[in-house]
This record gives sequence, structure tokens and C-alpha cells, in this order.
Amino acid sequence: MSAEDASPAIDSGIDNVADKIGSLNTDDRQRTEEEYAVSQITLRAIVTSKEAGVIIGKAGQNVADLRDKTGVRAGVSKVVPGVHDRVLTVTGVLTGIAEAYGLVADGLVKGAPQVGMGGVISNPNTHPIRLLISHNQMGTIIGRQGLKIKQIQDASGVRMVAQKEMLPQSTERIVEVQGTPEGIQRAVWEIGKCLVDDEQRGYGTVLYSPAVRVQGGAAAPPLNGDGGYAPPRSFNRTGNGNDFTGGAAAAPYTERPRRATPPDLAQPVLEEGEDIQTQNISIPADMVGCIIGRGGSKISEIRKSSGARISIAKAPHDETGERMFTITGGPSANEKALYLLYENLEAEKMRRSQIPEAAA
Repeated sequence: MSAEDASPAIDSGIDNVADKIGSLNTDDRQRTEEEYAVSQITLRAIVTSKEAGVIIGKAGQNVADLRDKTGVRAGVSKVVPGVHDRVLTVTGVLTGIAEAYGLVADGLVKGAPQVGMGGVISNPNTHPIRLLISHNQMGTIIGRQGLKIKQIQDASGVRMVAQKEMLPQSTERIVEVQGTPEGIQRAVWEIGKCLVDDEQRGYGTVLYSPAVRVQGGAAAPPLNGDGGYAPPRSFNRTGNGNDFTGGAAAAPYTERPRRATPPDLAQPVLEEGEDIQTQNISIPADMVGCIIGRGGSKISEIRKSSGARISIAKAPHDETGERMFTITGGPSANEKALYLLYENLEAEKMRRSQIPEAAA
């Protein structure tokens, strides 16, 4: 694939700050191909209902064969009435993950309608795969000035487009991979290597769940990773699969006489028809200060702009040293708060990445 062919895909995916920098928290040690091959990851993708039918097969035969051939655990979320999207979840070692997505692509080329979410497929030997990638890990896949995504495209012969916006009520974005089954297998291998190197930044991801959006932006009960209905306030932290529903929230505040309500406990703003939801994300310890700002100025601005209530745990929640930020409000306010938090994080990472160059 020529540089000219790749450039539109790159341009569409690197407009915001997160896409212009690589990870600053990755393991500097270079892994061998053998180490990558046996690394355990989970890689999800959005599929249409028709594509899901092809992947599952009659009486589940196709997905069963997929598991047998690759050794992965794979499944498709249950149907949500009125929603055309479903989520394919594949978990296993990286070689198995890459092979599984190659087989999925092959099955879709042979059995799916020739109109996918990416539009009319001009080449009958290709099919788009829409991978779900944490917003916080996207910079590693795209690389500085789009160099990494171009390298993956050149190595695999696929075409990749990284969407700029996070999916509703989540911190995941779509990377669409268009190519032959063999090309998709190679591309997933390269993408998986990026995710292995950048595993820590995947912690804190709010997983996307297909749901019916109703008036005011609220959603029907989301699906969990196994395809069942999750509690309305269940938000998963990816990476190790921990669920921070309930217990991870900051300690309740006891109001004292003649004192103003702290800004982190102010009443959240709700749009008509919305219900209050709680989402928890982890912030690296060395980034907490830049999110809060001098005298709390930045976090106050995020609260004001989003209308969400944001509280910050005083102590790390585990051995990583990360601090838990608890966001409470309606779906619209929470989504805006998440976007602003990640925008501040990526701006700070870019600032830090430029310090050595400026010094030089």
C-alpha cells in the first residue's frame, strides 16, 4: 500500500492530541516475538446482527469451531431489541487472538452481506472489522504523526481508520480494519503487540455496551462482557477485569453546619429523562496533580463544564498507585466529564513528551 493510499486513513484518525503521541507508560524492555505470542489479552469488536449470525453459525457451530481451532474464548453479546450492534469478545494468547480474527474475517467474506458498516465493499475478498480500543491506548496504535498505524498498514496490506470520538457512555473508540482475512490476521497481531506493550493504560477503560438510547441520552441496562444484563451502575475496569461498582466510590461526605457543599458533592446536572449513574476510572498517580490543577482549578472547571459530580479517592486503590476518580451524573454529563478528563491527560502527556526536545 502506498503512502498516498494510507494518508486519508491516518489523517482521519490523528486529529486530536491522544493520537499524536505514543504511550509514555509502556514497558521499555523489548519483548521477543515468542513473548508477544503467549501474552494474554482481550480484544473486542462491534459487529452487526447479520455479521453476528455468521460468526455464531447454526446452533453455535462456527464459534465453537473458532474456539477449537485457536484455543481462545470467544462469544457474542446477546441481542438488544431495537439495537443492531453486538459485541464480539475474544480472549486468549495473542497468536490465538490474531488467528481468530483472521477466521472471523474469512467467515464474513464468505457469508456476510456485501454491505458492512464501512460501506459497500468494493473488493469481494475483504471485509471490515471494527475493533474496540481504549481511548487511552489509541496513541500507541497510531504513533507519533501516524507512523505506527502506517507501519501496521504497510506490513499487513490493510486499510485502517481510527475514529476520533469515544462511543456513548464509554471510553472506547473504534479502529476499523479493512482487508483480506490474512491481512486482518497480521494487523491484529501488530495491534495486539501495541496493546501488550501499553497494557497499564488500558486500566480504567469504561467498556462500550450496545443499548437503546432514549430521550435525554439515557441508555437501557447495558450488557456485560458475557452477554448478560449488567446492573445499571456497573462499569468495568479493563485489563484485569475488576469491577469497581459500589465499593470503589469515595467515602460518603457528612455535612457540617455553616460550611458550603464541597464541589465534588454538588448536585449533578440531569437532562430530561436521565437517571443518575456512577462511573469509576483510574488515574496514574503522577497525573493526578495535572488533572486537579493549582488550587483545584482544573477539576473545578471540568465539574462546571460537564455538570457531573467528581470525587477523588485520597489514597491509591491498589499496588499500581493509581487513584480512583468517581464521576456521578446523567449519561450526557458523565460522557462529557470523561472526555474532558482524558483530554487533560493527553495534553499533559504531550507537554511532557516535548520537554526533552525543548531542552535540546
